[in-house]
Amino acid sequence: MIEVLRSSWKLGDLRRKITFTLLMLVVFRIGVHVPVPGINKQVIADLIAQGQLLGFFDVISGGAFKNFSIFAMSITPYINSSIIMQLLTVVVPALERLAKEGPEGRKKITEYTRYGTVILGFIQAIGISFGLRNAIINPGIGSTLLIALSLTAGTAFLMWLGELITEKGIGNGISLIIFAGIVSRVPAGVVSIYEYLKVGTTNIFAVILFAVLAVVVIAGVVAIQEGQRRISVQYAKRVVGRRVYGGQSTHIPLKVNQAGVIPVIFAMSILMFPGTLASWFPNNTFAIWITRIFDFRTVWYQLLYALLIIFFTYFYTAITFNPNDIAENMKKYGGFIPGLRPGRPTAEYIEKVANRITLAGAIFLAGIAILPSIIIATTNLPVYFGGTALLIVVGVALDTMKQIESHLLMRHYQGFLK
Repeated sequence: MIEVLRSSWKLGDLRRKITFTLLMLVVFRIGVHVPVPGINKQVIADLIAQGQLLGFFDVISGGAFKNFSIFAMSITPYINSSIIMQLLTVVVPALERLAKEGPEGRKKITEYTRYGTVILGFIQAIGISFGLRNAIINPGIGSTLLIALSLTAGTAFLMWLGELITEKGIGNGISLIIFAGIVSRVPAGVVSIYEYLKVGTTNIFAVILFAVLAVVVIAGVVAIQEGQRRISVQYAKRVVGRRVYGGQSTHIPLKVNQAGVIPVIFAMSILMFPGTLASWFPNNTFAIWITRIFDFRTVWYQLLYALLIIFFTYFYTAITFNPNDIAENMKKYGGFIPGLRPGRPTAEYIEKVANRITLAGAIFLAGIAILPSIIIATTNLPVYFGGTALLIVVGVALDTMKQIESHLLMRHYQGFLK
């Protein structure tokens, strides 16, 4: 590993990309400590200690929400806008045509995503300002508007920073910003565990159990994220003029977890929404009842959470993976799966295989998502480093490593993967 990193640093262009990426992440970490004016941060800290959703926002934003800095919303509006645009691309014919127009079409969709980010960011900022009105030092329309504009500007800056990293750095900029925010909370978590050990709230055996579980889970996440089911494909020989094309064997790689982390985000958003609204009306009887019903510590909540993740995994895979298109493209270029006729039988077979491996991926996602609750119950440690954060960290690390790997292999250096 050390030799690989040394080889990476020897390449001038790769060294510049890595240095630029690190500098941009430093800018992000500086911005986390730039506060939004007119907010009592102690009230925010108390609310985070009470609610899982706000705690999750704080983890994703790298502590920016607790400080209530200009980056308090992190890049969440951009993620939401991207997901909405991805879904609309499947549903709206005009956007589907744009997606098939190549780089120019994707450039236009990216532009729409940016506009959507600003709009969603402003709406979310208004909602946060209204929901946290008790934390505003001088409540009023002017203060609320100032806070909303500050938060929206912070999100827009992060979006620009992420795209700059993607263009001039290494890895996906947006993902790396989320990655940096999550990883920055790890030292604070280690200190908290040490404090719990010191005061006797937990014991060394619970900490060791937690460490073993963490290693096993990370290994499982890597295995599932990289896992594939390869369907063999044979291409018939074709004679065009004096040249012979085809005749080779290849495969269709079907990922075990094709939906990524999106089903977890969807399920969490749906389940957290009623509780978040109820927290804005603490003295209302109906709101108190909603808060009690949607308490993440209950068994039925965790069961509903897991079922929603499984549902959204199938839903998202169904709208992004089309076996009929794959079968038609194979038939067009003379490809076939041995033992199956081209066309509809091939599409049905691919769909059947995809459904089977999607079930494994969905159960895995559900297990990772409810893992923090199991760890809390087992080790008595206050672990709020959720499954979503873990999936993001591992996925971004693997993606960035692969990009560095490709740069090294182009210049005949040995990479991370052997």
